[in-house]
Amino acid sequence: MEIILKEDVINIGYKGDIVKVKDGYGRNYLIPQKKAVLATESAKKMLAEDNRQRAHKLERIKNEAIELAEKVKDITLTVGAKTSTTGKIFGAVGPIQIADAFEKAGFSVDRRVIALKEPVKEIGSYKATLKLHKEVSVEVAFEVVGE
Repeated sequence: MEIILKEDVINIGYKGDIVKVKDGYGRNYLIPQKKAVLATESAKKMLAEDNRQRAHKLERIKNEAIELAEKVKDITLTVGAKTSTTGKIFGAVGPIQIADAFEKAGFSVDRRVIALKEPVKEIGSYKATLKLHKEVSVEVAFEVVGE
């Protein structure tokens, strides 16, 4: 099933993208939740017109994402976690804790744009990827320390 996304959907696409999804996912979730519409010919023409009108605004949003990426690419965050005597973390460090560390550093980053390659369950240095825009992503180093 081909659909046009009306908003960003994690792991599927961004607003305005024409994507193929399984029929049940589109019919039972995306379309009823108003996150997508069917990609008919008339809907594609409307999308093209909207994209022409929105080009300036999208360029500004992309520039803001690039600006934030330049600011955060060289910083190293410190995330505190409760640990055992052997250095293992009780639970795991996830995007929420990293977003909190960004807040403490003075940056406003949504937790949903933070991606980790593997679960963080020990003290050490790691990297997280920030997907700030569909064309802008940056890797940020963070260190997990025991509290």
